[in-house]
Parts: sequence; C-alpha cells; structure tokens
Amino acid sequence: MWLLVAVVAGGGAWIAGAQESGGYPRQEVLLDPPPGEWLNYGRDQDGTHHSPLDQVDAGNVDRLGLAWSYDTGSYPGQLEGTPIVADGTMYGTLTWSVVFAVDARTGEERWRWDPGIPQTQYVTDARGIRHRRGPSLCCGPVNRGVALYDGKVYVGLLNGSLVALDAGTGEEAWRVQVRSPLDDYSITGAPRIVDGLVITGISGAEFGVRGFVSAYDARTGELVWRFYTVPGDPTEPFESEALERAAETWTGAWWRYGGGGTVWDGMAWDPELDLLYFGVGNGGPWARDIRSPGGGDNLYLTSIMAVRPRTGEYVWHYQTTPGDDWDYAATQPLILADLVIDGRERQVIMQAPKNGFFYVIDRVTGEFISAEPFARVTWATGYDPETGRPIETDFARYGIEGALISPGSDGAHNWHATSWNPATGLVYLPGQETSRWYSVDPDFAIEPGQPGFGMGRRRPTAGPVRGADAMAAELPAALPQAGPRDREIDPMVVGMGGLGAFLAAWDPVAQEERWRHRFEQRGVSGGTLTTAGNLVFHGNGGGSFNAYRADDGEMLWEFPLAPGFANPVTYMLDGRQYVSVATGRGGSYAPGRVYTFALDAERAAPSMEPQAPPPPPPVEPPPDGYLGGMGGAELPDLPGREVVRRNCTQCHSADRIVNGRRSAEEWRLFVDDKYARGFINATTPEQRAAIVDYMTRALPRG
Repeated sequence: MWLLVAVVAGGGAWIAGAQESGGYPRQEVLLDPPPGEWLNYGRDQDGTHHSPLDQVDAGNVDRLGLAWSYDTGSYPGQLEGTPIVADGTMYGTLTWSVVFAVDARTGEERWRWDPGIPQTQYVTDARGIRHRRGPSLCCGPVNRGVALYDGKVYVGLLNGSLVALDAGTGEEAWRVQVRSPLDDYSITGAPRIVDGLVITGISGAEFGVRGFVSAYDARTGELVWRFYTVPGDPTEPFESEALERAAETWTGAWWRYGGGGTVWDGMAWDPELDLLYFGVGNGGPWARDIRSPGGGDNLYLTSIMAVRPRTGEYVWHYQTTPGDDWDYAATQPLILADLVIDGRERQVIMQAPKNGFFYVIDRVTGEFISAEPFARVTWATGYDPETGRPIETDFARYGIEGALISPGSDGAHNWHATSWNPATGLVYLPGQETSRWYSVDPDFAIEPGQPGFGMGRRRPTAGPVRGADAMAAELPAALPQAGPRDREIDPMVVGMGGLGAFLAAWDPVAQEERWRHRFEQRGVSGGTLTTAGNLVFHGNGGGSFNAYRADDGEMLWEFPLAPGFANPVTYMLDGRQYVSVATGRGGSYAPGRVYTFALDAERAAPSMEPQAPPPPPPVEPPPDGYLGGMGGAELPDLPGREVVRRNCTQCHSADRIVNGRRSAEEWRLFVDDKYARGFINATTPEQRAAIVDYMTRALPRG
C-alpha cells in the first residue's frame, strides 16, 4: 500500500481560537456534549452514535410507547437526516434540503425553511433548447442533516449552496455558493463544526465532477481552505504536493472526466491529534478503464483521509479500494475508538464501506491494522496484512466482457449509521447483500447533466456468466438468526451470503460477528443507535422499528411504522428519555414523519396510508425568444464571440444550449469548472475572462 505519513507537527489538544458570539452550543460543548442532548451528527465528535442515557434499558424497553409524531409534509423521497437536539428543540432536514425545528417535548413545529429548489432539472423552449433549472441528482433529493453551533443551524443544499440559519427563527444569516447551481455538483451530507469552521463536502461523482472538501468561517461564510481529493489538469500547477503525488497514480486524460472522489458523508475529528478525518467517494465514471485507461490506484478515491482541520493540510491516507472499478465509495460513517489489539492499546478509526470489508486503521498514522468481510464479497478474497492491499479475484477487473460481482454498486453498507458501544465492545452494522453485472462501455462519452457510469452491455441471458460460480456458493443451511458467525464458507464467498438486509453486531478486535438478524425484505434498512441501557435501536426495511439487547441480539421491542428509516437518536428532557426516528417516503408511500417514543407513553400511531404530497415549487419557464447556438452565426456580434465559438462548439451545437442564462459570477464559476475538467484546457486566463465577459452580455440572467 502506497502510504505517506506527514510528521505530526503542531498537534495537541484543541485550543479555542474561533470567535464566538455566545450562542448555543459553543465549541467546548460540542466536544463534550451533555448526556441528554444530541448535538453532533453522531452525537459526539467520534461519530459513535452512542448515548450514555440508560433510563430506557433492556429491562423496561417493552414499555416504550409513542409520545408524539410530527408530520413533516416532506416532498417524496428517502428521509436520511439525523436530527440534532439542543435546549429543547429538535432540528432536522427533509428531502429537497428543507429544514425544520420542532419542540422536542411535543413535536410542535417552531419554524420551517424551504429553499425552494426547482425539482425539474431542465426546461425546454419552443426550439428544443434545454435550460438548467434544478440540480443533477444520482440518488434522490436527499439530505443527511444539519450542524448546530453558536446559535446557528448550518445546512448544505442540493443546488450547491451552504447556508447558515438563525437557530431561533430559521431566518437566513448567510449563504455561500460552494459550486454553481447550474453545474452538476450538489450537497447531500451534513456539515460538521470543527474549531469554528463549517466543514462540507460535495456530491455528484456520477456526473463527471472533481471531489473536494471545503472549510468556511462559521461566522461569516468566508472560505478558509479547500482540499481536492483527485488531481486536476497536470499541465497546470497542482494545488498541493499531495495532489502532485496523487497524479502519479492516474493515467490518460482523467481530468476531462472530473475523476469523482466526492465527500458526502463520513467525517470525524480528533482534537487531541489535531486531525480531521473524512471518507472519499467512488471514481467517476465507475469504470477505471475509461477514466484511467493505463490502470493505477487513482488516489485519493475510496480513501480514508486525515488533514489538519485549520488548514486542510494533508497528513495521511489509507485507500480501501485501490483503482476503484465498482462504485465502492468509502464515504460511509467513521468511528473513532481506542482498542486493545494484540495486547497493545491502539487509537483507531473504523469503517464499513460499500466494498463489504470492515476496516480497523490506526488513526494516528493511517497504518492498516485489519480488514474482514461482513457481507458476501467476490471481488476480493481478503487483504494482505503486510501491504494492506486487497487480494483481487481473477474476474474483479471485468473489462468489456463483464462479470457478476458482489457487492454491487448499492454496496454492502451505505450511509446508514453504524454505532459503537464501549460497554459491549461491538459495532452495530446495518448491511445488505447485493450484486451487479459490471462491464465497460467502450463508447462512453460525457454528457453534461446526465449520469456517466461507464457501464456497457447487459448481463448475458444465456451461456456462462463470469463471477456466477462464486455467487452461487451456498451458505450453511442452519445459520441462526442471531448467533456466532459460521466461518465454514466457500473461500470465494468470503463474506456472509444470502439475500436482503441484515443487522450485525461486529467485534472490531476479533474482526468477527457476534450476532446477526436477517430480514425478509431485500435492500436497505435504517441506521443504528446504541445506548448505555444495553440497547440497539434499528428500523428494518419492512417498516418495523425495533430494540435489541446489545450484548446478545435478542429482540426486545418492536413498533410497526413505515419503511424508509433514517438514523435514530435519543435525548432527555425534564428527566424523561426520548427515542426519535424519521421514516416514510411520501408520495405513494406513507408520509414522512418523525416518531418519538418514551416509557409509558400511549399516543396512538397515525395512519400509514399514503397522502398527497405538497406541490413542488414553481419552475422558471424558458426565456422567450431564440438565443442562438454556440456556432457563432446567430450570437450577437460582440467582442469575444470568436473565442467562444472556437472553444464551446465541442459540446454545444447551434440547436442546443445546455445551460441557460446566468449572472457574471455564475458564468465565471461555470467557465472555471469547465477549464478544471479539461474541456477548454487550451485557453489562457485572458481568453477565459473574455468568454465570461461575452456570455454575461450575450446570455445574461433575467
């Protein structure tokens, strides 16, 4: 494994350096949250999704009843937000980046903020020209939550904006455009607060974008630093030495494809080590043969990374899937813990990414410690303990011929919260068994606004299928619902096979499962929450919200709700512990709601029948008149027309303008992005300025 470790200099305990206005919560409170509140995405900065509350425990959890429910009125789509609970108020997000605040005792709405993002990607005028209105989305209009700090609520939007709202009123305090709303970037992950900075990643790897993480001043919204996860055009100076080294692991004209590597979920912060950790997403397009035809590890795709939180300076990385070919993002939740391994106390970071292996990595140095499969895996047979690299199967690099591989692109685990219970020493992991037919599309071409996977022909309907033999290996017939893992499995199927979703308790020291529940429903379930009451809470794909005894997996309580669970949380107010979870998808499914439970509560559950969703926001119609094409003949005769014609006709014909009218700043962001991605890499700074000037005058917004 190619691993570079920077000298840990300037580290040590966190020292308050950010200016704060006195609003709640302050940074020191986020670092040591009160037991009764849920102030961070994972409750603490370690991302454990563990609560020290124990009023509700394994002995009385069967007395839980519904205390209140909140009908969110959300637009259709999967609810993925983890609520934040502070000072008696619950803050959360819904589909299409809507933010809400409710009374955490009663569920009464205090305020609601809808950014009004258009839900139509393009509108077409009378001549067939498309004009951008809404964002490009690979995986639905989702949002995973907010951050709370110093009296403000921070949220990333699907249109590429980062917004600060007043926590008391929901009024907008500031807004910055992380990327232009007219490009293929979006934000779906929850921001994090680190030393007075708002940290956010970006989404959109399937649309030919270049991934990065950004840090903004929490008071002003000013950009402090940005770390790109993949190198750009090598004919231009690299942003850092880390990217210059990464470029050595790419081949061909990768920058023309963007490269992917978006950061849309897992983050954690260790203030003592002065390290910010984040997981990096898959390659774009998926097929490495397209974006990097000569092979290579393609750093820093699918990596766990550590940087200095105040500057974004690279410290170390560990790549879970070198040369990603399968959409095996490593953006899944990260957990920090201290474990005794082989008689030695180790400061570790743990992750169960999409590729089906559970990783334990030294969080000080990035050194590989161990990795074992937690689901059916056929792309690799294990990891070399010396190099930390996977041992790939002979059909893993599927090529044009194709192969059937597990996990599939949906992954063995996705965004759903894993939780760590220090009392049991177990990680609670919601997973799924998946597979996919992969093959390279030899005729792949980028099309703005359209997802580009690089996948080719479909699985053969007759004859032999590469990878099918490994997929067909049988599991033991008498595998228990909850019990010790049976290790007698075909060596090609190095994870636990089967169909559908599961909940597993994983021992990270022994790297083996302690108990597992399988669910009849195929596909995903919800995230997990564990508590000091020896409990694990989890919602399954059939719509049941359940509580399990954390040490042995016995199911102790269930409550029928609706499919579509997000991550549960727990908190305490007025001496009473509550457990909350959002579920329901709206549209043709039960509406999205937040359900909150407490001991001896007796409120009746609302109907799970579908309800008519709210109407989407209005979409701006296409502009009147014909704007002309990029051939130049029908464009206004203004200075700069020729440079526009020479550089823009590669993608935009005379009868098609992909993006509509824009402001000067939007045109600048658009042109800078196209240059960074290699579409107009032969232009000089003066020529790009001329393009922006011409387009601003010839195709203005409004």
